[in-house]
Amino acid sequence: MAKMLRFTEVIDGHGGHAGRSAGAGVLTLGFEDRRRSRMRTRTDDGREAALLLPRGTILRDGDTLRDPERGEMVIVRAADQTLSLVRGRDAVTLARAAYHLGNRHVPVQVGAGWLAYEHDHVLDDMIGDLGLSIETHIAPFEPEAGGYRHGGHEREAHHHEH
Repeated sequence: MAKMLRFTEVIDGHGGHAGRSAGAGVLTLGFEDRRRSRMRTRTDDGREAALLLPRGTILRDGDTLRDPERGEMVIVRAADQTLSLVRGRDAVTLARAAYHLGNRHVPVQVGAGWLAYEHDHVLDDMIGDLGLSIETHIAPFEPEAGGYRHGGHEREAHHHEH
């Protein structure tokens, strides 16, 4: 029986390629799980693994995790999720939507002329009342890191085209 992988280190916190040449595996996680520093999971190839990271670590797409005892690495992939994609006809209305979402502590991904958040009908109704169009979209979710850095690892989000 194979011993469980124990990922305790983020060795490449900038979405680089350190583990790829060494044949690293892949660990695909949704945003909620990428916010958890302690959990049991499975790599994409089915191996049992534990995340034992410093509290407050938020994993980003492309981060590399390492099990120092076994020397094995995995590349973190942001899983596709159901998102609400908001497009604005003007910057003021879009900023107003971002303000209302932020006031409710909702993680938000920001792009040129759009916002995205994890799909929620109640939030969609609130944003729709501001006169913005909302569509459901399936994509990886990389919200803004925010002004506070937790665990010394959180950083600006990688933006994905929508």
